[in-house]
Amino acid sequence: MTFANGMTIREIIVDVDDQTCRHSWSARGEPFTHHNASLQVFAEDENTCRLVWIADLMPNEIVGAIAEMIEKGLSTMKATLEA
Repeated sequence: MTFANGMTIREIIVDVDDQTCRHSWSARGEPFTHHNASLQVFAEDENTCRLVWIADLMPNEIVGAIAEMIEKGLSTMKATLEA
């Protein structure tokens, strides 16, 4: 995967569950010593949904930078879906 800031990382799909609208994956390589994440969509009502993205990663020193990348990804998804 290539991120908006140019960083590239290899991601391994752990599971795709269409019934629960949940996708989980693991990123491998620098800068991570550990990474697991999941993204799940929950229906709020007929026209609205809520997306929950959970990421567990190490080392702790990169959390701020990765959080910014996740926020950028979420805002891009939102803009794309609302267009």
